[in-house]
Amino acid sequence: MPVDPFIVTLVGTVGIAALLPARDAAAEVASGASTAAIALLFFLYGARLSTREAVDGLRNWRLHLTVLACTFAVFPLLGLAAKGLVPYVLTPALYSGLLFLTLVPSTVQSSIAFTSIARGNVPAAICAGSFSSLVGVLLTPLLAAALIGGHAGFSADSLVKIVLQLLVPFLAGQVLRRWIGGFIARHRKVLGLVDRGSILLVVYTAFSQGMVQGIWGQVTPARLGALLGVEAVLLAVMLALTWYGGKRLGFNRGDRIALQFAGSKKSLAAGLPMASVLFGAQAALAVLPLMLFHQMQLMVCAVIAKRRSRDPEAVAPQVSPPDRASVGQSAAGTGPRSA
Repeated sequence: MPVDPFIVTLVGTVGIAALLPARDAAAEVASGASTAAIALLFFLYGARLSTREAVDGLRNWRLHLTVLACTFAVFPLLGLAAKGLVPYVLTPALYSGLLFLTLVPSTVQSSIAFTSIARGNVPAAICAGSFSSLVGVLLTPLLAAALIGGHAGFSADSLVKIVLQLLVPFLAGQVLRRWIGGFIARHRKVLGLVDRGSILLVVYTAFSQGMVQGIWGQVTPARLGALLGVEAVLLAVMLALTWYGGKRLGFNRGDRIALQFAGSKKSLAAGLPMASVLFGAQAALAVLPLMLFHQMQLMVCAVIAKRRSRDPEAVAPQVSPPDRASVGQSAAGTGPRSA
């Protein structure tokens, strides 16, 4: 089963941070560069996201509301239920990271890819991911403030940082999309490297801070194994709920596939910079559950998508009548590049 190359690069970045963490003046430079990288990431997210197509997709509102409910209601409820595992299975720090993972938006790119492989409703997956990204920019920090509270270091200063580093660049990208959208579409491969380079810088800075402050002494191999087990259960529950719940709600096969992949997955690309803003020096432990969950969801969903493509009824991609907007030409440029 293939491993996401980006995860390999992330692990390598963590290793570099462990061996050569940024200290003193270098840490200040890395922190400033990380702040700028986060602003750039969310500017590009806003510039890529086609608000018009997202609005067009509202005609399939039942599906999109269901995806949002799974992403920002069911997931967090399961995260809160996992609090009973502290301190016997998870440490408080790992639990905070697990709870944060349940609050971040859904993915865009991989949800589209898996929906396409499984011959599901690709336009619905595009719109669902777009809605989730739009809502998550504002809702994820607010949910973190309400559910994680002090562990996330949430305060008036945090709110200002969120607005300046996440929301303002995102809105600026949306405003300027009219003029720069074409450029971004033509250079999406290069800008994709900028995306990932920015995320690697954020990870290096966060894990460097963790090394300097000695927080890795809190994590043992047994705790990591327990975290993986908890995340496997979380993913299995969400995959089952989205698939069988979609059937219960009367969605056709194509919509159920879009619901399963968009409603059961979490965005590493959106979650990492948010965690850096919200958790500060504790961001290293906070993003660890998200990094592990990201690789797990890719591996499991790849298997599911291939099996769905061999279903007898998978003759052709199913598109619900309400989703008539032409989205094929913008699949690569719609929404954040959420790995």
